[in-house]
Amino acid sequence: VQLQASGGGSVQTGESLKLSCVVAGNNFKIATMGWYRQTPGNQRELVAGFESGNKEHYAESVKGRFTISRDVARNTLYLQMDSLKPEDTAVYYCSSRLLEYSRGNFADYWGQGTLVTVFS
Repeated sequence: VQLQASGGGSVQTGESLKLSCVVAGNNFKIATMGWYRQTPGNQRELVAGFESGNKEHYAESVKGRFTISRDVARNTLYLQMDSLKPEDTAVYYCSSRLLEYSRGNFADYWGQGTLVTVFS
């Protein structure tokens, strides 16, 4: 199973970007999915995610500006980012806790990261 993130880029303050993350593979079951971000020298932080029970969760700093969504049939997670600010500049990672049936236990998987740069 692999997570493949895309959609990062460079934009001006106030513009939008949409990130995508595809969970590729076979014979797995997704428990939770989310987007994290990390800047140099800082810990990775949760930006938005679907918790168990499909409840959405957002970091306070992005509430009202970012929207997480998913296409269950395509095993794809999205992050619509509107009204971007320079402080949103980071490498964004998608993550999923999932069960690979061949392994028999849940584990956390991470995508490769996609850079978002917001210029003032």
